[in-house]
Amino acid sequence: MSDDAALLAAARSLTQTAGLAPPAGLTQLTGGKNNRVFRLGLTDGTSVILKSYHNDPRDTRDRLGAEWAFLEYVWSRGVHSVPQPLACDRAAHVALYALVPGRRLARQELRRAHIQAAVNFAVAINGAPREVSQLRPASEACFSLTEHLATVDRRVSRCDAIEPLAPVAADAQRFVRQTLQPAWVTVRQKIFEGARRSGIDPAAQIGSHEICISPSDFGFHNALVDDGGNTTFIDFEYAGRDDPAKLVCDFFCQPEIPIPVESHVEFRDDVLNGLGASEATRVRSRLLLDAYRVKWACIMLNEFLPVGAARRAFADQKNVADREFAQLRKAEATVAAIGS
Repeated sequence: MSDDAALLAAARSLTQTAGLAPPAGLTQLTGGKNNRVFRLGLTDGTSVILKSYHNDPRDTRDRLGAEWAFLEYVWSRGVHSVPQPLACDRAAHVALYALVPGRRLARQELRRAHIQAAVNFAVAINGAPREVSQLRPASEACFSLTEHLATVDRRVSRCDAIEPLAPVAADAQRFVRQTLQPAWVTVRQKIFEGARRSGIDPAAQIGSHEICISPSDFGFHNALVDDGGNTTFIDFEYAGRDDPAKLVCDFFCQPEIPIPVESHVEFRDDVLNGLGASEATRVRSRLLLDAYRVKWACIMLNEFLPVGAARRAFADQKNVADREFAQLRKAEATVAAIGS
């Protein structure tokens, strides 16, 4: 059975489970980096979204499970600025979601109102009762300062495994050795010094009351804006419970639609105030920003690593060299912003 035939078969089962009209046809949408996303037309003239999740034994993250659990959690609490989950087939790694109106923002369109919508969303999904135990830890969740640093350590170490035959591998390897790794040594030391000055034990686990519900990979690269200016957030395959410090640092460091530097403090403080964050959480949020710049530089270099390359090829099999070049340039810009 071809891939398209298998997807249509799964779509027929899912639409039946969701009580919808049968499928009429699939159209793949652009923009997915890790998964394949389709507009599924139905015989009654309506459409929904069919998402096919990348599955690789080398990558044990349950992307469908994380996204589905997150959406069920927030939707059931009345937060509807996300796609409604309709049906899923875990064995086939596919799920059906309501189609939400809107388009992706261009960088130059980003306004304060969009950033405020992100603040409101982060606070709303953590509304009382905040039952973090209902969700698994987010991808690379961290519950101590030491865990944050260990996560970045692993990311930096993985960059030694750049595929030597990648189109721009030599440039990427040079950047890792001469820029990324030395920058991380400096950043890591500054974080330990800052923790000591603030009286924070790096190994101490944060209290359960400090843990938040996090969309993880959170930013305007994963948002749609409709004609009325309403913002819908999408793509939660890394979501779960996590440290609020990671949520705010990740949001600011995502590279596709970067948040202006002057908006960072206001966003951070508005989110942490809305969550009722402790002073220790606020300190971690300040200390970890540059660590997350290094982490995101490493994420951008996933294009050069075996598992990351396979996942990107699953979503988009074209323009490998162009993608690698673009990701390297983004990584360089991210490391250059350290300290700003």
